[in-house]
Amino acid sequence: MKTQFDHELEERLVRYCEIDTQADEKSTTSPSTAKQYDLLNLLVEELTAIGAQEVTLTDYGAVLATLPATVETSAPVIGFLAHVDTSPAFKASDVKPIVHRNYDGSDIVLPDDPSQVLSPKKMPYLGAKMGDDIVTASGTTLLGADDKAGVAIVMAMAKHLLAHPELPHGKLRIGFTPDEEIGRGVHKNLPADLGATFAYTLDGAELGEVVYETFSADKATVHIQGVSIHPGNAKDKLVNALHLAAKIIDTLPHVTLTPETTDERQGFIHIYQMSGTAAAAELNFILRDFEMDNLAAQGELIQQVCATIQATEPRAKITCTITPQYRNMRYWLEKDMRPVELAREACRQVGVEPFSPPIRGGTDGSRLTELGVPTPNIFTGMQNIHGPLEWVSVQDMGRATEVCLKLAQLWAAAGPGEP
Repeated sequence: MKTQFDHELEERLVRYCEIDTQADEKSTTSPSTAKQYDLLNLLVEELTAIGAQEVTLTDYGAVLATLPATVETSAPVIGFLAHVDTSPAFKASDVKPIVHRNYDGSDIVLPDDPSQVLSPKKMPYLGAKMGDDIVTASGTTLLGADDKAGVAIVMAMAKHLLAHPELPHGKLRIGFTPDEEIGRGVHKNLPADLGATFAYTLDGAELGEVVYETFSADKATVHIQGVSIHPGNAKDKLVNALHLAAKIIDTLPHVTLTPETTDERQGFIHIYQMSGTAAAAELNFILRDFEMDNLAAQGELIQQVCATIQATEPRAKITCTITPQYRNMRYWLEKDMRPVELAREACRQVGVEPFSPPIRGGTDGSRLTELGVPTPNIFTGMQNIHGPLEWVSVQDMGRATEVCLKLAQLWAAAGPGEP
């Protein structure tokens, strides 16, 4: 369904996606890459130009702004957020967005790599988008709709509300964060700096998604220190760290508990990076489950495997460090479902049927919720994220913008509610 926001959203999305904002997990800075400032600084300029107040770029790389209330209301302050960074999982430089207008239901062959084909036979959701304007990359990069679709939606909402003060809403806070893709999107100061009682991330997928249940997540870093020596003199002396790394991987589950063998509510242990030499090696895992007890068990399993391999070779040193990342927002939101229920009602009032699947991932909202700002996640339309087949429907983005506008008005009428 076409919306009044489609042209603006398309223009914003294409322009934002052309800016390389890929995050870097190895960096210790915030943002993790200086190039994220290319978009962050642009958003400061654009927010200022449309009349937003209190536009700020924090020292940790978040852009914050205020949309003043247009009516007297006792409603809480509501935040709307999206993240500017893109995933390090695939090439994100020299992105060439392509708009496929009035999609006709056929395969979409991406021109820079014709082996990359979006097929409605393999992607039923794409098949349901006939007549929509579909945005893809050109085949050799990701698109970056995750989460520049969200950025475009929040900006379009903000511009519309500032241009139409007759629309009733309470005080709203806008936030654009860096480094969500590497689990560092929510700085410890963000909840206080945002100043919202409740918030929403625009970082979801299919039309109508209102998500309040995510994975809980930890990272496991395994370091292996072997014994290095010239291979010509290695008899009974060399302890090869790479061999020990291989044994750890081989000992962990392969036919269960991996991303490629699990779905729905099953968790997993995923090795996503391995580096090193015969002298020393490092393995990086992500641990995911909807239940925190299961997540803890995954960490214990990796530690047990490391201890077992260590016992076979006492001359080596194997350490395993578990680092918490984020937690399932359900644990907090189920105590007060108003943010979820109002988002569902906003969907219904603009003609979108809401649904609330548990998502096999996390958002900035997962961490914000844990830190005291309950933050469900709202759809943007993005699909096949983190790879060359990423795409998004402009019309899905338009409907998400309508939902956000309605949601701002519903909160103004809702009042403070029960604590």
